[in-house]
Amino acid sequence: MNLREINVERWAIRYARIALGAAFLSAVADRFGLWGKNVVWGDFAHFVQYAAQVNSFMPAFMIPFLAWAATVAEIVLGVMLLAGIRLRWAALGSAVLLALFGTAMAISFGLKSPLDYSVFSASAGALLLALHSPAGSPLRPEGLRSLQ
Repeated sequence: MNLREINVERWAIRYARIALGAAFLSAVADRFGLWGKNVVWGDFAHFVQYAAQVNSFMPAFMIPFLAWAATVAEIVLGVMLLAGIRLRWAALGSAVLLALFGTAMAISFGLKSPLDYSVFSASAGALLLALHSPAGSPLRPEGLRSLQ
């Protein structure tokens, strides 16, 4: 891998981290009313109602817990991704969280809904970020050649 390819790869990783982290934190800001008017939820009560719709297959008593758990997870993962803290674990957690969210959306609203909102695409991007290894690592083809 030449220097240009390494730089492009670094920028692609940085872009994925920022895009995922900002998306999580933007959603949290919306549910706490920080984006103002003309938003998706605008306050936590409306987000809990949405969480109930997305998780229509879950018992009603679980919905507040799921809403808060998703919120805490999105805050923690968003900050970790933006700051580059334990990036692989943050990216893997993001991939799992998004896959669970997409699956819940598909169960409750049909497969078109998570596809329209690119939930599975974001999950796949997070998984690729989690699986990324630095150049020369034994997990990459050029690293395997150096071990032989």
